[in-house]
Amino acid sequence: MAHDHGTHGHHHHEHTDIDWSRMAQHLETQAELFTPLYERALAWLGHKQTEPGLIVDAGSGPGVLSCLLAEAFPGARVVAVDGAEPLLERARARAERLGVADRFGTLAGELPGALDELDYPVDLLWASRSLHHLGDQRAGIAAFASRLARGGTLALLEGGLPARFLPRDIGIGRPGLQARLDALEEEWFAQMRSDLPDSVAEVEDWPALMAAAGLRHTGTRSFMLDLPAPRTDRARAYIAASLGRLREVFGEHLESGDRDTLDRLLDPEDAASVHRRADVFVLAAHTVHTAVRTG
Repeated sequence: MAHDHGTHGHHHHEHTDIDWSRMAQHLETQAELFTPLYERALAWLGHKQTEPGLIVDAGSGPGVLSCLLAEAFPGARVVAVDGAEPLLERARARAERLGVADRFGTLAGELPGALDELDYPVDLLWASRSLHHLGDQRAGIAAFASRLARGGTLALLEGGLPARFLPRDIGIGRPGLQARLDALEEEWFAQMRSDLPDSVAEVEDWPALMAAAGLRHTGTRSFMLDLPAPRTDRARAYIAASLGRLREVFGEHLESGDRDTLDRLLDPEDAASVHRRADVFVLAAHTVHTAVRTG
C-alpha cells in the first residue's frame, strides 16, 4: 500500500517547524512528475461527473492537482482547500500563471471543518491522500459526503502501490533496499495514524466507508506512472529528494549497511548514486475510488 505521507512529500498541518519553501518545492516537483497519471485519472473521472459547477480539492497542497482539475473541467469553478496558507499562496500563483485564476479560489483551514465555509454544495470533491491524515476517517468521509450536491461525486485517492526507483539488486549493499524502506514506512504510517487526535482504527475498505456515508460506489481504478530508465534530471531530483527524506526520517532505524547504501545513492560524486546511475526509474500506482450522492 502506498501512503505518500510526510516522507514522500505529504505534509502535516500540526507541524509548525516545517520549511514550507522546501516542502512546497518537493510537493510541486512530485505532482508535476506524476501529472500523466493524474491526467488519466481525471479523464476517467470526467466520464462520471461530466459538467461539475463547483469542484473542491480537499487537501490541495500547492495546487498542482487543483489546476489540473481546472483544466480538465473548463466549465467549473475550483476551490483549493488546505491548512497551510503558504501552499495556498503557491496554488493561487500557479492558477494565475496557467490562466485559470478567474475561476479559481482557495480556502484555508483544517479538514473537514473548513468545508463548512463553502457557500454552495460541491459537484466534485477530490481528496488525494488527505483523508488518512484525519483521525476518524469514517467521520471524514461522512463530512465530505454532506458537502456534496445531489448527484455530486466524491473521489478519494487512497492506496495503490509504493513507488519504485531502483532494481532489487543495485550492485551496492544488500539487495531489496526499497522493500525494507517500505516496511519502515508502513510502521511509521501506523504510528502516525495512531497518534492523530481522535484516531479510530478502520478497515480501509473505502467503497464500504463511502456506502456507510450514504453514497453509492461508482468505481475503483488504479492508474500507473511508468517512467522507465534512463530518467531525466527532474526525475532524478525527485528520486534523490524522496530517498533523502527517507534517510532523514528512518536513518536511526536502518541497519548500518542500508544507511551506507543510502548515503552512496545520495552522494552526487558517487558513480553509484541516483544522480549518475543509468538504471533509475519511477514506477508507481495510485488508486481512485468514486461514489455519488443520490439523495
